[in-house]
Amino acid sequence: MPLDGAPPRRDAGPAQVSGSDPAGRARASADVYDSAVGGGPVRSAPRTVVSESWRRSLAAHVDPERPSPPLVYPPDQLRASGAAHPLHDLLPLLRATLASIAADAMHLMRVTDAEGHVLWREGASALLTEADRVGLSPGTCWSEDAIGTSAMGTALATDAPVQIHSADHLVRTDHSWTCVAAPVHDPDTGAILGAIDISGPLHAVHPPLLQLVSATAQLAESQLRVRLAIADERLRTRNMPHLTSLGGAPGALVTSTGRVLAAQPAGWWPDRVDLREAVDRVVQVHGCDMLVEPLAEGCLLRARGPVHRAPAPRPATALFLRCMTEDTPSVVVGGRAVPLCLRPAEMLTVLALHPAGLSAERLAHLVYGDDGNPTTVRGEVRRLRRLLEDGLLATRPYRLTATVGSDFGAVRAALAAGRLRTALASCAGPLLPRSESPEVRELRDELGAALRRAVLEDGDTALLCDFAAHPLGRTDLEVHDRLVELLPPRDPRLGPLTARRSRLQAD
Repeated sequence: MPLDGAPPRRDAGPAQVSGSDPAGRARASADVYDSAVGGGPVRSAPRTVVSESWRRSLAAHVDPERPSPPLVYPPDQLRASGAAHPLHDLLPLLRATLASIAADAMHLMRVTDAEGHVLWREGASALLTEADRVGLSPGTCWSEDAIGTSAMGTALATDAPVQIHSADHLVRTDHSWTCVAAPVHDPDTGAILGAIDISGPLHAVHPPLLQLVSATAQLAESQLRVRLAIADERLRTRNMPHLTSLGGAPGALVTSTGRVLAAQPAGWWPDRVDLREAVDRVVQVHGCDMLVEPLAEGCLLRARGPVHRAPAPRPATALFLRCMTEDTPSVVVGGRAVPLCLRPAEMLTVLALHPAGLSAERLAHLVYGDDGNPTTVRGEVRRLRRLLEDGLLATRPYRLTATVGSDFGAVRAALAAGRLRTALASCAGPLLPRSESPEVRELRDELGAALRRAVLEDGDTALLCDFAAHPLGRTDLEVHDRLVELLPPRDPRLGPLTARRSRLQAD
């Protein structure tokens, strides 16, 4: 909505970056900008991602008339900072994937660190002078609190790919540019490492660039995961003798970031230990003091003092999902019912169906279908973790670490055992009826069809009546036809069933 709080008269569709008329879209964006930022008459609102970015930027006292972003790194510091950055070794990949395309299409490729500092820039030489004029150059800072709304800064702020076109930029001097950017994440910690950006003049805008940049960010993360796996294996191979020398005493090999790579006893250690909490080289794990011994790579954790027996594993916290309902789904954790929006409910349902865990790519496909991407999954997982107790949702692979029960699991088990009344009583409706998740749709159809078929074949009139009154059967014409045939003429249930059947036939 406009920044002064006045309601718009219509949704700002023209601010969306789509279609084939860049100049027309720029004019529409300028109208929205003048309404919201310039104090003009309120006619329309910018896209939500843009309006929220404007609010954050103005709250950080960014001046819309500011001519250029601040220069953070002079050339000598820039070289050192770039060489030390985790994305430095991926530059050949980024050049091969994006830089040549950017040059041919009159665009620039830029790569930032997590703070929005531009570390590298490549692309069309004809654009460099114009880019330097507005500060699209290495060493400058393009975070939202430094220069307002831009693809780089907003992608970092929202942790999601974004396209910013013309007057979507808060700073007026950037209105002649369009840009797309996507964040890149550390596969070890999940933290944002930086952003990949493609920028160009308005006439060179190409809507598919957002998909291209997003795919390149995912490719970069895949390469980082491969490198991390190699480093993990090297650490394990070189340092396993330190762990085996402990005999049967509790111990673990962990990375410098606290990820547990090998441990004893099995099943007792968490996936990660927060080494930042170590005091005098001692960190607590499940209430036990562990000495932190630095190695050439990573650390060895071992019990402080003699240990006569291994500590017992913590009992897993139970989760129970209620997703077969026409009302709001929920998860019960620690005896507390937490209502769920659709997306977290879909994520938990899919994870419950795959207890061994899923990669980000596989989870994205099962929840979102062909349009899914790991970046979106990581954002959803972070939000989901805030709903659950610590340690219940693990990564690499994504999995639930608690004992999980669910209404759909209870229905499936009751059907397998032939307990049809239990199956019907275990659910209050179809599984997440508004969900379009491929995995959820498949299970919803499977359970609904299996329960319906079993009830129809069972021949129990009372059970069939219960099914006809249930959300799964109340619109099923065949079920009502069958009951009208089976019930005797004087049965008090016949009248309401006949009336409902007539309405179904009319529909």
